[in-house]
Amino acid sequence: MRQGFAFRFVCLPVLLLLIAVSVPQKLPASAQAGAGSSGASTEFHADFSAARLQRGHYLVNLAHCFGCHGTPDFVHGQGQPKPGTEGSGQILKDILVNGQPLPDGLVAPNITPDKETGAGTWSDAQFERAIRHGIGHDGRELFDFMPYAFFRSMTDEDVASVIVYLRSIPSVHNSLPKIHLPFAVQRNMHPELEPAFPSGATDQVKHGWYLVRIGQCNDCHTPADENGNAITAMMFGGGIRFDGPFGTETTANITSDASGIAHFDADRFIRTIRMGRASGGVRDLKPIMPFSYFRNLNDEDLTAIFAYLRSVKPVNHNVDNSEPPTYCRLCRQKHGLGYLN
Repeated sequence: MRQGFAFRFVCLPVLLLLIAVSVPQKLPASAQAGAGSSGASTEFHADFSAARLQRGHYLVNLAHCFGCHGTPDFVHGQGQPKPGTEGSGQILKDILVNGQPLPDGLVAPNITPDKETGAGTWSDAQFERAIRHGIGHDGRELFDFMPYAFFRSMTDEDVASVIVYLRSIPSVHNSLPKIHLPFAVQRNMHPELEPAFPSGATDQVKHGWYLVRIGQCNDCHTPADENGNAITAMMFGGGIRFDGPFGTETTANITSDASGIAHFDADRFIRTIRMGRASGGVRDLKPIMPFSYFRNLNDEDLTAIFAYLRSVKPVNHNVDNSEPPTYCRLCRQKHGLGYLN
């Protein structure tokens, strides 16, 4: 079961949470691949280069890491972290997991280079294991709010670039408690959310898939049943409800069905992301949709993302946040135009 999923339509976005909880774990053999390593060592290394620094900044925007590892401003900053909190972590309050409250909240740790309260003592290999394999710096399994399942497809070079960038951000001294969750945690790579390539996929579509995975688009745009399990037949069909300081929003159907974004072309898709405005530019997107991060992607990558979305199975699911919410029998949520489903 997707333990973290229930939270995603109750409170905040799914972002880079390196949440360390119990259960020691043997290092997967695949975690030992090197990037920028020298000699015969199999330990993962992320050597500095200007190109990696630039690429890492780009990828951290795509993965919207600081939405959790920082203090997002949903009222005035369109979800961007408040200045000086980038990477510093936070305690996420008012959290429900599978309908049950976590009174102490969840801790998104400090991943700045601070050596006392942050990740300043973590090795490159420890960073890599957390990002792609769900193993914390201290060898424990990570709760799947940390979307390692979506980052597992990242190349060695891109993971190294992310690490180089995170090591470059200002150190912030921000001491956070360790969290002990009231349930056992096991790594979950969520194979049910691994979308298959259509036959004959072009290189552009494959590149779009790669970016969509890092951006975790299908996680928020795939509805869940009453138990928090993804309704995979409705992949990318929308229907996850978010409530927070930004108000209430239900994720949109972003498939090519007439009830989704069949009326979009690549230019309109790019304009929507860049402007943060939906319905042809007349309605603001709520900042729970991380357009303020995605708008920094270049046109080539946004076009590839759109090409990939055009390739996925159309889902007939009407969602419109400008309409009064009504019950939807498909996603089992209340949202605009729910009665049409």
